Amino acid sequence: MKALNGFGLAFLLATIVLILSLPRRWAALALLLGTFSMTLTQGLQIGPFNFFAIRLLLLAGIVRVVLRRERIAGDLNGLDKLMIAFAVWATLVSLLRDDPLTAFKANLGIVFNTCGSYFLLRVFCTSIEDSLRLCAMTVLLLAPLAVEMFSEHITLRNAFAVLGGAPEWPQIREGHVRAQGPFGHPILAGTVGAVCLPLAIALWKSRRAVALAGVLACVAMILGSASSGPVMSGMFGLVALLMWPLRDRMRHVRRLSLLGLLALSLVMKAPPYYLIARIDIAGGSTGWYRARLIESSLQHIDEWWLAGTDRTGHWMATGLDADHADITNHYIFMGVTGGIVLLVLFVFTLAAAFRYVGAAATMAPSPGEPDRRFFVWSLGAALFAHAATFISVSYFDQSFVSLYLTLAAIAAVGIRETATKPNTAWPARPVRPWLVDSIHSAPRPAQRTWHVR
Repeated sequence: MKALNGFGLAFLLATIVLILSLPRRWAALALLLGTFSMTLTQGLQIGPFNFFAIRLLLLAGIVRVVLRRERIAGDLNGLDKLMIAFAVWATLVSLLRDDPLTAFKANLGIVFNTCGSYFLLRVFCTSIEDSLRLCAMTVLLLAPLAVEMFSEHITLRNAFAVLGGAPEWPQIREGHVRAQGPFGHPILAGTVGAVCLPLAIALWKSRRAVALAGVLACVAMILGSASSGPVMSGMFGLVALLMWPLRDRMRHVRRLSLLGLLALSLVMKAPPYYLIARIDIAGGSTGWYRARLIESSLQHIDEWWLAGTDRTGHWMATGLDADHADITNHYIFMGVTGGIVLLVLFVFTLAAAFRYVGAAATMAPSPGEPDRRFFVWSLGAALFAHAATFISVSYFDQSFVSLYLTLAAIAAVGIRETATKPNTAWPARPVRPWLVDSIHSAPRPAQRTWHVR
């Protein structure tokens, strides 16, 4: 961990003041400003715990929520319950590891980052209008990052180094400058731009100027990172957006995709995931390492399936050190952190969010109200870009906030169902779904199956 310098500490304190003082609808702006501008490696060390800058920002948000008695609009939905189950299991399973104290501190930090960012954004985002505002704030905050990454290519200097956490000089690979801004790696900087691209496009009807600025910023971040992964992530997000006309036939699309995967398994000598070893858009790609990591994790599943593992260095010929391989796969990272159960909970969370998006996007709009279905579909496209990216990237820096703001936005417009099992964490097939009302709820009109406030 890198200690905060004077500029970094001043910026952090100013952001904390904004989090505590701004109205609820703008509090997320201050939170995202701090997380997108400061590196995760900066912070303060108090006793055995490392309080990184982002954790201090989340702590300020929690203090604000407690003091102002703010809360999530309505009851906990399926996504919220899955996030709680994720947190509980990740904390408890660390006690089964070879070094339980070290694992407990590491997993507790992951839980704090994950649940802190998700539930704070859930509190700040109470309706579909709040979700639109959250997306607009996100893509606008990416604009200065894109300008800085473009500046890195010209000056070969990282302006965020003044805050004390980012490296002063950008990476150069095969003659290409790989800008990273405040993020932990150029790939993650480009990935944030890629997964936010559908969010920018989602604003085209309601906030065209913001949408255009966001699209330009996202594309600039993708190109500025000079990495193949972000290009592919952006393509996955765009492909998901193009599925909009087929939203009523997605079951067939999923089945055809599964049949295609099975066909590849029959004709390929290597497993289908080795296709990523052949992708090299920007030059110098390490796709083979990522494919081999998947194969190696399956070969060593007996080491991590129950509670995760502390040692993965023997999985790969090269790694971070003798005990740890470079886990460039977020799904494998979840398994290594908390075993099969944590991995399943993470996948179930993504699946539940996709189901909310699919159900909301296929509902008929209410008379006299704006049709927000494409916006909800765009949230699903952004989540699909995340899900595809996780095969080759693990979010080890503040980029994880981009995932949980997407999930929080989906939860805010998610479906509140009246089903046979209303309390289950897994969202059942809806009987009478409607989009979540705003915090100032009113009686639901008769003969209307869903309502957008």
